[in-house]
Amino acid sequence: MINGETLKQAIISGANNISSIKARINDLNIFPVPDGDTGTNMSMTITAAAEALKDAEPVDVSEVANMTASAMLRGARGNSGVITSLLFRGISKGLEGKAEASGADLIHALGLGVEAAYNAVTKPTEGTILTVARMGYEAGLEALDTEEDPAVLWEIVCDASLEALDLTPTLLPVLKKAGVVDAGGKGILTIFEGMLSVLRDGVVVEMKEEEYEKENEDDFFRSAAAEFDQVINFTYCTEFIVGRNEECEKEPNDLRLYLETIGDSIVMVADDEIIKVHVHTETPGDALQHGLEYGQLLTVKIENMKEQHRKAKEEQEKAKEKSEKKAELVVAEPTEEYGFVAVAAGEGLSNLFNELGCQNVVSGGQSMNPSTEDIYAAVMATPAKCIFVLPNNKNIIMAAQQTAAIVEDRTVIIVPTRTIPQGLSAMLVFDPDSDAETNVDNMLQAAKNVSTGQITFAARDSEFGARRIKEGDIIGLDNGKLTVTSSSPNKALYKLAKSMINKEMSFVTLISGEGVSEEEAASAVEMLENKFADQVDITYIKGDQPVYYYIFSVE
Repeated sequence: MINGETLKQAIISGANNISSIKARINDLNIFPVPDGDTGTNMSMTITAAAEALKDAEPVDVSEVANMTASAMLRGARGNSGVITSLLFRGISKGLEGKAEASGADLIHALGLGVEAAYNAVTKPTEGTILTVARMGYEAGLEALDTEEDPAVLWEIVCDASLEALDLTPTLLPVLKKAGVVDAGGKGILTIFEGMLSVLRDGVVVEMKEEEYEKENEDDFFRSAAAEFDQVINFTYCTEFIVGRNEECEKEPNDLRLYLETIGDSIVMVADDEIIKVHVHTETPGDALQHGLEYGQLLTVKIENMKEQHRKAKEEQEKAKEKSEKKAELVVAEPTEEYGFVAVAAGEGLSNLFNELGCQNVVSGGQSMNPSTEDIYAAVMATPAKCIFVLPNNKNIIMAAQQTAAIVEDRTVIIVPTRTIPQGLSAMLVFDPDSDAETNVDNMLQAAKNVSTGQITFAARDSEFGARRIKEGDIIGLDNGKLTVTSSSPNKALYKLAKSMINKEMSFVTLISGEGVSEEEAASAVEMLENKFADQVDITYIKGDQPVYYYIFSVE
C-alpha cells in the first residue's frame, strides 16, 4: 500500500526528474519558431506541487493528491502543463477519501486523469502526451488481473509509456521526419519514472543542475565551450570551422598555441577533414586569418559577449519589475459590469491594451507562457462582474480556461484569441451597451476576420517541405504557417506582406518588436506604404514585444 508520505516523495521525485532534463525535452520541439518550452512548462507545473508539498506533513494519500492537484492547477503553464495538471487532478479524484492507496487504486485514479485530459482537448491528437499516458494506463489496467503490488504496476505503466513514446513518430509524420519523439510524451514519462524511483526503490531522484551534454561532436563542442562563459575577459566569442586543405602540413596544435596568445576559453576539435574552433578574443579577424592557413572557412560565428551580457542584465531588470508589479496585484471588488484581462509581452503592447480598456495585462506570450495562477491573479484584480480574458496565444488558451473554473465570485469568459492582432480586434468591437453573449459573438467574429503575419527567427535547424531552415534564419509565418525565409526582418516582412495583402483587404497594422530600431521600423513602414498605400490604410505601433521582429494584421 502507498501512504501519504510515499506519494509526497514520489511527486517531488517526479518534479526533480523532469526539472533535470527540461532542456532536452524543450529541444524535442520540431517547429523552428522559438517556442520550445514544453519541458519548461511541464517542469514548472509539477514543481509548483513539489514546492507546496515540501514542508507539508500529509496525513494520507488523499491529502497529498489534493494538494498536488490544487498546486498544479494554479501553476499550470502552456498546453502541456495544463494536460499534466489534468492528469494529476484525475488522480486526486481517484484517491479522494483514501488514507492509503493500493495498486488498483493508483491505476484507476490514473485512468480518471487520462479521461480528464482527453476530454479537455477539443480534437485529441494521437502521438502526443495523451497517447503516452493512455497506453501506460491501459497496460496497468490489464495487469491488474495478475498483479497487486503498486510498485510493480507503476513499473508496468512506465514500460508501456516508454513503448508508446517510441511509437509517437509513427503516429505523427512530422515527428518521424524530424527524427524525434513527442516532447510532451517524453515529459510525462520522465515524471512517471521519477515517481517509480520512490515507489519501487524508495529513492527520491535528486534535483540536478541542468547538464545538457549531447552526444554528437558538435554539441560536445558547444557544451565544452559554454564552461568558459562565466567571466568575460574578452569581447568576442568566435567560432569557426575550417575545411582542411590536404596539402597543408601544419599541425592543428600550432593553431591552438597561436589562439592562446590572443584569447582564452579555447576549445578545438580536429579530425582529418575539419578543424572546429571556439575562442574568446579581442581580435576575431586574426583568429580567422590564422585559421585560413589550414584551409577554407566553412562557417563563421562571432558574438559580442559584453553586449549579450548587457542585454541579459536588462532582461533581468525587466523581469524583476514585472515580478514586483505582479506582487502588487490585489483582489478588487467586482463593482463594474465588464472588465478585460489580456496576455501580451512588451511595454508598447501592454500600454495599447490598457488604452483600449484592458484593466490588467499579464506579461507573457510565445516562449513565456504565464501560469493559471498569473491569469487568476489578474482576473481577481479586475474590478468587474464579468471579465473577458484574451490569451492571444494558442498555447495559453488552456491555462486561461482553467482560470475560469476556479473563480467563484465573478463571471470569467475566455475569448480564445490566438494572436495579438486577434486580441486587439476583439477589444475594438466590444460594446459596453450589449450583453456578454452578444459581445462574445462579435469579438469571436472580429478575431476570425483577422489574418496575422509574424516575422521571427528560427530557434533550431529544421526542414519543412522543400525548405531547409537553419538556426538563426529569419522566417515569416502566415497565420502560424511558415511560408517565408529571408536574410533580414524587413525583407521577410515585404515578402510575407506581398503574399497576404490582396484587393479585398482594407487595413494593415504593423507592430515592431524590441529588437527593431526606429530606423528599421521607419524603413519598414515606408516600404509598405510605397507598395500598398493605394490599397490599404497602414497603421504603425511600437510594440516592444520579444521574439517577433514584426507582427502585422491584415483585415
